[in-house]
This record gives sequence, structure tokens and C-alpha cells, in this order.
Amino acid sequence: MKRLVSAFLAGAMALSLAACGGAASTSTVASSAASGSAAASETAASDLDSIKEKGKLVIGYTVYEPMNYTDADGSFTGFDTELATAVCEKLGVEPEFVEINWDTKVVELDAKSIDCIWNGMTLTDDIMANTATTKAYAKNAQVVVVKDGTDYSSTADLVGKTVVAEAGSAGEAAIEGDENLAQADYVSKSVQTDCLMEVAAGTADAAVLDLTLANAMIGEGTDYASLAIVDELNAEEYGVAFRKGSDAAAAVDAAFDELKADGTMQALAEKYDLALAD
Repeated sequence: MKRLVSAFLAGAMALSLAACGGAASTSTVASSAASGSAAASETAASDLDSIKEKGKLVIGYTVYEPMNYTDADGSFTGFDTELATAVCEKLGVEPEFVEINWDTKVVELDAKSIDCIWNGMTLTDDIMANTATTKAYAKNAQVVVVKDGTDYSSTADLVGKTVVAEAGSAGEAAIEGDENLAQADYVSKSVQTDCLMEVAAGTADAAVLDLTLANAMIGEGTDYASLAIVDELNAEEYGVAFRKGSDAAAAVDAAFDELKADGTMQALAEKYDLALAD
């Protein structure tokens, strides 16, 4: 902060000298601008140092099994929960999980209420353009879920029907990008589990959501045994997002490399029935 204030005052003085008629003051202005730019760059690159200084990584998540959820024993767990904890150990900090509104995840990130978004987040073009993302660490796809026995051959069967997805999710993007689903009566929900509830209750004809969650939550022996996956729309990859310009993403990538090398990530993938990214 002191550097930024100094840079501001220096710039103000340089402008004052320029106004008094010194052609030589042009170099002073340029020097001040460069100093301010360097200070800003140093501040932008200090995200990892800030995280380490406070001793914790504040992780934004939503309830999303098998990534982050509370199990039958009341323990908060999941693939991302365990992976984030392992990465934090590598970084020498503690994880702090904060439940967020997925639709405003980047807003919360930019407001610094969280340090990163780590919750089975699809690496979309929009996310990668507006945040600093890690390399992909797991594979996923968007799927269509309906009541078991529903007559379904393609998304054309859902034209004019009620289809639900999580607001701001890859499922919502899949609906908007499919010419048939774009003609459905789309209703957004706050979390993906609400989508399953709507289909099970008959208040929605179909849901578009992550394959990882669908595999974990529907079918025989689950609360949604009456639901079935009938279509896979597109493949995608998961990553972690930090604020744009953050140096923390590269540090997490380095931790990923170590956890892949020692077999930790593969063991977690097998535990939660996920596929790691190449």
C-alpha cells in the first residue's frame, strides 16, 4: 500500500512540474508511471504470499457429491475436499471451506471473500478468461437425467418440456447451447441436488447436470433410485480458479504434480469413482 501511495504522489508531483512548463518533466512522468505499474504488478503477484501469511486457503464451494459434501457420518468430505486438504498441506496452510452461491462465484472471488473456487468447476472459456486457473485435474461430462422408464431418444424429446439445471453451471450452458434444449422451458436452481429433487417429484421432466454427481446420487441404493442417465451431451474438465493474475494457481499446479507422482490423486480418483485429466 505504501508503494502505491508513493507512486501516486510521485505521479502527482510529476504532473505538477509538467504543468509549470518543463519539457524535462516528461521523463519524470514516465518514470512515475513505470514505478506505479511495477508496484501494481508486485501487489497482483503477491496472492500466494498473502495466503501463506494468513495461514489458510479460503475455498469457495457448493454441496456437490462426490466433490464436496457431508457423508452419512456427518463428516465433510469428497474428492475436492480431500485433494484441497492435501494441496494445502503442501503449501503449508490450512483449508477453510466456505459455501457460496455458484451463480456469483467469480464475484465472490473478485471481492476477496474467498481465495479460490474449488468444487468440480468446469474450465469454460469464460472462467479461463476471467480468472487464473490451474491445469485440469479431473474429467467430467454433462448428462440428461430423467425418471427411469421415460421415453427418450434425444434432446428433441425435451422441446417444450421443463428442464432444470444449476444456475451458472456447465449444465445451464449445455442447455443454452443445444438447439433442442434451448426450446425447453428452462428453470434454474441454486444447487444441482435441487435439480434431482424436481425430476423425482415430477415437477421437471429432465435435469442437465454433472456426470460425477449423477453417478454418485442416482440409481439403485440411492435416494434417487427412480432416476436414470439417458444422454451424455459433452465432455469437459475440472480445474481450480483464483483471481486473475494470481500466482497461487501455479503453486497449486506444482502441488498437483507432486500428488500425481506419489499416487495420492489416483487413489482419490479410485475412491470417488472419478477419472483424472490427462
